[in-house]
Amino acid sequence: MPIPEPPPAQVEAVASALRGRRWVALTGAGISTDSGIPDYRGPESRPTNPIQYRDFIGRPEARRRYWFRSMMGFRSFGAAHPNRGHQALAALGVPVITQNVDRLHSEAGSREVVDLHGLINRVICLDCGDLSSRATLQTRLEAANPGVTGVIPAGSAELRPDGDADIADPDDFVVPPCSVCGGMLKPDVVFFGENVPKPRVEAAYALVDAAEALLVAGSSLTVMSGLRFARHVAKQGKPLVIVNHGPTRADEIADVRVDAGTSPTLVALASAL
Repeated sequence: MPIPEPPPAQVEAVASALRGRRWVALTGAGISTDSGIPDYRGPESRPTNPIQYRDFIGRPEARRRYWFRSMMGFRSFGAAHPNRGHQALAALGVPVITQNVDRLHSEAGSREVVDLHGLINRVICLDCGDLSSRATLQTRLEAANPGVTGVIPAGSAELRPDGDADIADPDDFVVPPCSVCGGMLKPDVVFFGENVPKPRVEAAYALVDAAEALLVAGSSLTVMSGLRFARHVAKQGKPLVIVNHGPTRADEIADVRVDAGTSPTLVALASAL
């Protein structure tokens, strides 16, 4: 089903709510779908079961499954590029708080970005705290598993929003340990069931408090990590504008609500402001 274009009157309503005000954007997976990265909860999204933090920490087989799928999805996820929506926000020069882990806002040129849920291109050791490149780990994963190519056969799997692929994992897949201390490696992202680090939350609240309006773009606000900022702005009496294809948990408190494609709406908004 085609994602609807924004009606001009609704674009002007968004522009009117933001025009002349300092504002900040809160983005979710819906802004990256035009870059080929699927979302979890859009109207056309397939059901998915993202890995839980407690399973990753407590179950070796869950870690093995995650890293195999991550290895298989890494090349496709890494090939994604910023789309018109990312570029429009960068051109507008507004601060961005993003729930995405794809770094596409920074690649598009946005200068002030809070990556609320971390970045998929980094890996952290849970024992010593060492940060390393995900690309480096990809090389180590492929070297430790010479029978696995790291390339998804056409039509055999689907890329998921966190960069892993929905594909069955082999029982003998080897996950290398931290090259510094031999500890457990984890992508430097916030899994479901894990708390967003306090400094990131504080940085996001600082942007929201310094702004005079909030634009939510491409997020259903299903998880509290994003919803709290919408509620915070509404409680302060500042304009809350939501652009998302499909319902969100903050629709009833939004001053302006646009149910349309995120990228075309942001492009139209950039021209209207």
